[in-house]
Amino acid sequence: MFATTRRRTLQALGLGGAASLAGCASNAPTAEGSTATDAPEQTTTPKPVDTDRIAADPTDIPDPIDRDSPAEVDVTLRTEEVVAEVEEGVTFTYMTYNGRVPGPFIRVRQGDTVNLTFENAESNSLPHNVDFHAVAGPGGGAEATTTAPGESADLRFQATYPGAYIYHCAVANMDMHISAGMFGLILVEPPEGMPEVDHEIYIGQHELYTNESAGEEGHHEFDMASMRSEEPTYVLMNGEKYAWTPAGRGPAVTAGTDETVRVFFVDGGPNLASSFHPIGSVWEELYPDGSLSTEPQTHIQTREVPPGSTAIATMNSPVPGDFKLVDHSLSRVARKGCMAVVRAEGEERPEIFDPDPA
Repeated sequence: MFATTRRRTLQALGLGGAASLAGCASNAPTAEGSTATDAPEQTTTPKPVDTDRIAADPTDIPDPIDRDSPAEVDVTLRTEEVVAEVEEGVTFTYMTYNGRVPGPFIRVRQGDTVNLTFENAESNSLPHNVDFHAVAGPGGGAEATTTAPGESADLRFQATYPGAYIYHCAVANMDMHISAGMFGLILVEPPEGMPEVDHEIYIGQHELYTNESAGEEGHHEFDMASMRSEEPTYVLMNGEKYAWTPAGRGPAVTAGTDETVRVFFVDGGPNLASSFHPIGSVWEELYPDGSLSTEPQTHIQTREVPPGSTAIATMNSPVPGDFKLVDHSLSRVARKGCMAVVRAEGEERPEIFDPDPA
């Protein structure tokens, strides 16, 4: 039944009916038309989950800053190790900031002073910290925030340069902690602010390295060997397989065909660059590496975003439909779960796009 569910998921995503594309080859037709039956025997069961959703809501973004002078901004990051589903029937122990992947979207203005409270939950099992690429200081604040379970720390820093920057855990085995979900984005708006748009969304990509195959039911443990060889089980947007798609929790956002969507994108990695692309559209304006002190590029089809970096991109569509945001390393989409969807609603415009011309 689970393989059937995944086949339907693929069809709903527009990826065709080949079950093997989602890592469920156990019921995929063979070249002779028979059915393979040599799937590995399930050896684990899913663990009880601590939360019914690990995927951060793409629209959970603070409003644009509406002031003309610097201020003090209070931010709390609480590290939480939680069990959640990667997809139906597959659980994993994530490491998070504030219980979601990616961590909270932090929005400040250039010149603001950030008062950070960093908490390591007592229920955690490991030390954690945070390295802000927006911090001009040793380790981006990592040493100052390194805490054991049950401890907390305070950090004060000024946002001295504009742009969109990653923050991430930077303890020993930082690659494991980032892979398991410990990354997010801080936006430092320039004093003049940013151009107005109709919608903003927040997407974070990362790899998950586990000891089982993608789609194999049960609890997946973190696998250091596959991380060392950079062979992820899943490549995810916002922590879950196809989380913000019609087959998952719904589109990341629904916009009118006369509206513009700004996408804040962060690649947590820890190892793979993303070839970030909107299927059926282009990035109308794109700020490479999240830089807001350079002119944006225009009409960009695909942009490589390295691990540990960001992009800010705007898109729109003059016609209605579902537009898939993907890593154009397409096996990561079809087999490892890397996709989100922006839905456009409005009147059909056959002079621009006619899927069934007479």
